Amino acid sequence: MPTTLTLTAADGHTFSAYKAEPEGQPLGAVVVVQEVFGVNAHIRDLVERWAAVGYTAIAPALYDRWAPSFEVGYEPADIDKGRALKATANENLEKVISDVEAARAAVAGAGRVGVVGYCWGGFVTYVAACRLNVQAASGYYGGGINEVVDETPKCPTILHFGDSDGSIPMDQVELVRAKHPDIGVYVYMRPAMDFTAICGAALIRALRRSPVCGRRSYLKPSSGAGKKYERSRNAADDRCSRR
Repeated sequence: MPTTLTLTAADGHTFSAYKAEPEGQPLGAVVVVQEVFGVNAHIRDLVERWAAVGYTAIAPALYDRWAPSFEVGYEPADIDKGRALKATANENLEKVISDVEAARAAVAGAGRVGVVGYCWGGFVTYVAACRLNVQAASGYYGGGINEVVDETPKCPTILHFGDSDGSIPMDQVELVRAKHPDIGVYVYMRPAMDFTAICGAALIRALRRSPVCGRRSYLKPSSGAGKKYERSRNAADDRCSRR
């Protein structure tokens, strides 16, 4: 049964997190990092999906420092609110990462810990991979990674982008790829949000294998995923392109 619990960061800040446990012994743990919309129904569903395949999963409410219990939908006004909080959070990135660390510590008893994030969470996931003791990281359509590209992940890391995502220019993606050839950077001819389910298994494979940093093969999506999206060029999903 999923639960909402209270975590405490190193600086004493208390905040909520949504957690779900698998049936039986967990295979490991996953920290799920929110989009700009907060720990909403979509993020809670992802937490429960990770638990359903055997992992303890937790989604920390990273906006709680500035807007406790923030949760919105996908209307233009919601996007504006989420973006404003993202700007504040990025100005306090060390505090954000401290909160991710508190979430990691809360589930570390389950075994190896991975982190996965979407939208703004994809950016936070990259930074967490560089600064925290996690064993695998997978970021989806994370804009802004180019701004922290001088930092290097300490664990196997992959990043996923959609080529029709108007909020993340391909030159930014190529910068990350060039700077870190050991990171798996995958670009799909598809709106960024469409390939999430296909590539989710990559993080699972990394958590089950030897913790060798920089070995992107541990995280590589199946070849079928690439083939499926190879020729698709749908218009960008408006919800994603506006972030």
